[in-house]
Amino acid sequence: MRIDFPYYQGMSCLDIPDANLIGVVSPLSHAEALPPDTLIKSAFERPIKCRPISALARKAKKVLILTDDYTRKTPVREILFHLLRELCVGGIEADDISILVASGTHRQMTDAEMLSKFGKEVLSKYRVSSHNWRDEESLVDFGVTQSGVPVRLNRAVRSADLIIGIGQIAPHRIAGFSGGGKIIQPGISGPESAAEIHWHSAMIDGGQILGVAENPIRHEIEEVAARAGITAIANAVCDGSGKVVGMFVGDPVQAHRAGARLAREVYGVRIKERPDILVIDSYPMDGELWQAAKALYAAELIMKQGGVTILITPCQEGVSRSHPLILVEGYRKAAETIRLVEEGRISDKMVASHLVRVGRVIRDKGTGILVSQGIGSEKAEKLGFRYGRTPQEALNIAFEIAGRAASVLVVRQGGTVLPIVEGGD
Repeated sequence: MRIDFPYYQGMSCLDIPDANLIGVVSPLSHAEALPPDTLIKSAFERPIKCRPISALARKAKKVLILTDDYTRKTPVREILFHLLRELCVGGIEADDISILVASGTHRQMTDAEMLSKFGKEVLSKYRVSSHNWRDEESLVDFGVTQSGVPVRLNRAVRSADLIIGIGQIAPHRIAGFSGGGKIIQPGISGPESAAEIHWHSAMIDGGQILGVAENPIRHEIEEVAARAGITAIANAVCDGSGKVVGMFVGDPVQAHRAGARLAREVYGVRIKERPDILVIDSYPMDGELWQAAKALYAAELIMKQGGVTILITPCQEGVSRSHPLILVEGYRKAAETIRLVEEGRISDKMVASHLVRVGRVIRDKGTGILVSQGIGSEKAEKLGFRYGRTPQEALNIAFEIAGRAASVLVVRQGGTVLPIVEGGD
């Protein structure tokens, strides 16, 4: 069977013998959903456990809107259209509205990306800036969480009395699901705050976090978001084609949980049998390996011990512009990376958390083969992967490892899927 991938020439297809292939799974596409604009408008008209945004605005003087960045396909421009109209009805002037891109530890967006995300009218009419996690002058202290995580956030939250987060809800290895209070932590947090939340999550088994709405990391994120004073969220759920199939406006916790229930239905894929060889692409998290690794986090839930995972991802920006230490350290067995952190030989817990999560898949559980023209063979092997120039070459390597009779499962859009393995282990 020929499998097509949404990538450029050389990475676009793979032929798998029918005798080996046990399935091809991907997130659902909801053709029957209402038009996105209708869903967005309706959500603002009927907020969840929250007064309408226009009513909240009547008591506000300064409004801060937080949005996600280039790593998400959230229809920010469309959501802003309705949100800004609500604020206008509530008596808020354009000069009293600030928009801050909650970029976490990601690189800054380019001018072209900003234009695509917001549109010319918003950029010309409103103050739009990006969070810079490395800029200590932009951070203010918000104390320490109950678990001991120091909280430093962008000072913009201190000058706003109405804070609204725009984002997308999808399965997420760090927080269970993206969206909600995550727009605050780690969206606009400082280096130590972001690193600690990632590290704590890495110490928990992926099956207890990914796609689990109520988990200790999510609760800590919401503790931080509450300290920051977030008032409401406007979060979309998109299907496998990127179409908005649900919109949730309202209380940062209750609206998020409603969205998470839909996201679990949309992104959940049932795995009937653990394969010997897993082929997974990273779409839509394709820019760099820091994002593309989300597909490997899903693979952790699917792989059998001793199996082979083939990750197909373009990574045109390489491994990570923000975290070059990944390439220096490479992916070891998880226990070894944890030991190096405890000994103080790796001090960057943000990077270490990533190393642990990927190491569990391509070192502890089995073998990882990378197909990525943006990274290449030398860097892939330095990281700890085997390398395939094409998906077909990678599959041939996998057959050499697992045997010609090995079963093969293909998982599409691995950057967002939520694997549900029938029968557990």
